[in-house]
Amino acid sequence: MPIIVGQDTAKTRRSLRAGDKSISYYSIPAASEAGLGDFSKLPAALKVVLENLLRFEDGGFSISLDDIRAFADWAENGGKAAREIAYRPARVLMQDFTGVPAVVDLAAMRDGIKALGGDAQKINPLTPVDLVIDHSVMIDAFGTPRAFQMNVDREYERNMERYQFLKWGQGAFDNFRVVPPGTGICHQVNLEYLAQTIWSDTDQNGEDVAYPDTLVGTDSHTTMVNGMAVLGWGVGGIEAEAAMLGQPISMLIPEVVGFELTGHLVEGTTGTDLVLKVVEMLRAKGVVGKFVEFFGTGLDHLPLADRATIANMAPEYGATCGFFPIDGETLRYMENTGRDKDRIALVEAYAKANGLWRDASYAPIYTDRLHLDMGSIVPAISGPKRPQDYTALDQASRAFLNVVNEYRGIDTSNGAANMASEGPTPTGSSDLRKSVKVKGEDYELRDGSVVIASITSCTNTSNPYVMIGAGLVARKARALGLDRKPWVKTSLAPGSQVVSSYLDAAGLTEDLDAIGFNLVGYGCTTCIGNSGPIQKELSEAIAEGDLIATSVLSGNRNFEGRISPDVRANYLASPPLVVAYALAGTMDIDLTSEPIAKGQDGQDVYLKDIWPSTKEIADLVETTVTRQAFEEKYAEVFTGDEKWQAVETTEAETYDWPPQSTYIQNPPYFQGMGQEPGTIENINNAKVLAILGDMVTTDHISPAGSFATTTPAGRYLLEHGVQPREFNSYGSRRGNHEVMMRGTFANIRIKNEMLTTKDGTVEGGYTKGPDGSQMSIFDAAMAYQDSQTPLVIFGGAQYGAGSSRDWAAKGTALLGVRAVIAESFERIHRSNLVGMGVIPFEFTNGDTRKSLGLTGEETITILGLDSVTPQQQLPCEITMADGTVKVIPLKCRIDTAPEIAYIENGGVLHYVLRNLAKSA
Repeated sequence: MPIIVGQDTAKTRRSLRAGDKSISYYSIPAASEAGLGDFSKLPAALKVVLENLLRFEDGGFSISLDDIRAFADWAENGGKAAREIAYRPARVLMQDFTGVPAVVDLAAMRDGIKALGGDAQKINPLTPVDLVIDHSVMIDAFGTPRAFQMNVDREYERNMERYQFLKWGQGAFDNFRVVPPGTGICHQVNLEYLAQTIWSDTDQNGEDVAYPDTLVGTDSHTTMVNGMAVLGWGVGGIEAEAAMLGQPISMLIPEVVGFELTGHLVEGTTGTDLVLKVVEMLRAKGVVGKFVEFFGTGLDHLPLADRATIANMAPEYGATCGFFPIDGETLRYMENTGRDKDRIALVEAYAKANGLWRDASYAPIYTDRLHLDMGSIVPAISGPKRPQDYTALDQASRAFLNVVNEYRGIDTSNGAANMASEGPTPTGSSDLRKSVKVKGEDYELRDGSVVIASITSCTNTSNPYVMIGAGLVARKARALGLDRKPWVKTSLAPGSQVVSSYLDAAGLTEDLDAIGFNLVGYGCTTCIGNSGPIQKELSEAIAEGDLIATSVLSGNRNFEGRISPDVRANYLASPPLVVAYALAGTMDIDLTSEPIAKGQDGQDVYLKDIWPSTKEIADLVETTVTRQAFEEKYAEVFTGDEKWQAVETTEAETYDWPPQSTYIQNPPYFQGMGQEPGTIENINNAKVLAILGDMVTTDHISPAGSFATTTPAGRYLLEHGVQPREFNSYGSRRGNHEVMMRGTFANIRIKNEMLTTKDGTVEGGYTKGPDGSQMSIFDAAMAYQDSQTPLVIFGGAQYGAGSSRDWAAKGTALLGVRAVIAESFERIHRSNLVGMGVIPFEFTNGDTRKSLGLTGEETITILGLDSVTPQQQLPCEITMADGTVKVIPLKCRIDTAPEIAYIENGGVLHYVLRNLAKSA
């Protein structure tokens, strides 16, 4: 299918030469020459958005010349312009946890459009879509050469229904490709193979056109590819489905924060250490909803692998994206990863012609700026429950003891109760650390014991410098006779097969295997909660002693309840440090000064004894990370192994929805839907389902990991004949709304402030039901639905942080929640709520759930929704338990006119479906 561009090409369409070829493009300098404004000082990230508008202007795409002029106003106004624009990404990226429900929705829309008298073939992606199956593999087997094959076999056993469905979708839908299991993580496959930085294609007139590679993805870490100067960010599956069906993404021209990097990393530090500091700085700055662009002389010393790590973590620092402009390093990386020579020539020519090239003269205007000297970076970790909880390595053990004290009820805010990891307990405090003998073993577990150490996640496994570094730590440790502690579950889950290729070439696979870091699969594993069970005796000891067990992973998220139900404190670290902590076996140690373990000769071994030099790492990267490896591993990326090829499916236009399936069910969104939208109804006499605190993440709202037989989801599966061993995970069951709505607000660490005891707030997915008794949130919501009572949720700051998890919004809607009222929202979740017809509201005038004294006994009425305008303030009437009434103003976070239409239709997919049915 050719790309569709605007018809009036005279103003800005030009041609350039790349190598020996000539190609058309939409020129930003030409737009200035045409009198549309001065765009020369725009950041490169914003120029990519501007080009998008130039290319589609005057083609019937709701883009005006005033939209384009607003970018010049942005520069004149110091990096601000409150202008809503319609943006069209070049492609969509999905992974299977978020991709399966998206394909389920598309299949349901085919049924829905037929019910409205339309053509099922109208439901087809107009924008190219790649779905990479990477979230399904669990670490059941580890520490053995057979771990990889054993885990793959179990993956197919667990997920065959899902894979059959995805293979049906690959055949049924146009412009939809599936990368089979065992290939790699979607963002790493995108970075190493799919992304091209500058695309070229024929337009509707048959002419070749070059344009920037842009995308949205159904995973928040889609931002990783920004390290390669590809503008992309995560959206909810709902928004992605609308985009692939031709619906533009409505957005405000963003502010762009410039982050200047100078200097270079010093000996002993890694790109991971750098990114953890960047996350801390930007989260403190406050960049939610903004672009961040990195610039400065430090980029001259920053490999693209490190740039990709920083870009990957944009959701953790709250930005829409973290962008790196095109420069010589971009071209070097494309060459080394097997991109076509003509493509590389086009990238350079286009970037220089259209003002996207970074060189010594690059000096754009930014909305705001930060600066970091990379020479100041020290080894660090982040934890125990947020990526921005940055801790220098030499302070890690002391910080962990503060975690112990806090958990055991000691106030550490003034530092008086801090305890050193060695030496006497400080005056006035008690040593609250506990330990328990493990049944059948000759060791104890104690607070701080590392029970999971995982080299995982595209965030770091895409970076050969830290992966080679981890292998060298393993080699040196092995040579000194060190091994992982027996209670540590170790794993190596690279983000692509290329990683195994260069570890093999460097001879480091054998060293990693020797200390337990055997290959367990190519996928997200521990990073998204698929860490698998730990040894039963360890789990029992942790429960018996109420121990604070820990995990250390090279991932991007460490939210509560995410990694393992047995682990309370989770730490993000570089792959070499993951290996070091596996050798030490505890967080209760200062790795910078205390011995990690005893060597084979009884000598103390310190971190410095096994840490490789920067030169050692660089030399191995230079000789083993080759273009040939990338070309070989990606030669048949869509083919898959014999297991994938053997997956059988149908070729029907619509899906047959097997009634016995507990993985794939036809969702109720479009059933009984009429031809015309309604009006937005006021919220009258709603009850409160939950009152939640700050930084409630989408993991809290819709967990991805395992669940117990006693949960509503577990009970549902038992009733349908599924044994506990086959429960799999919430993430794998996202194609079944019955499981997922039961799992909404079911995280084992979520705290509903409506429920308190003498020991504090109750943990888990519980609330007060209509009769005032404690029950699961799902059971309470169903009881309220039976009486047709609307529901609201109250929250704190940064509500919905974390993953772009559309089920956090879908589940909220299916529980009957009409509105979420919070102090602030993370960008993606706010959009997802609107996309599902749930209205987000923000407190104003300094009001919070606490200042209002909310208990959950209140009744809520919000009027004016039947005539609401974007971001309008509306009165909220709160009737307290004693009958008194408070009226407060709330800011309605329906942000744009199209979003009002979405809410009127019941959601964005309902809006698209009705329009497609009418066009037929």
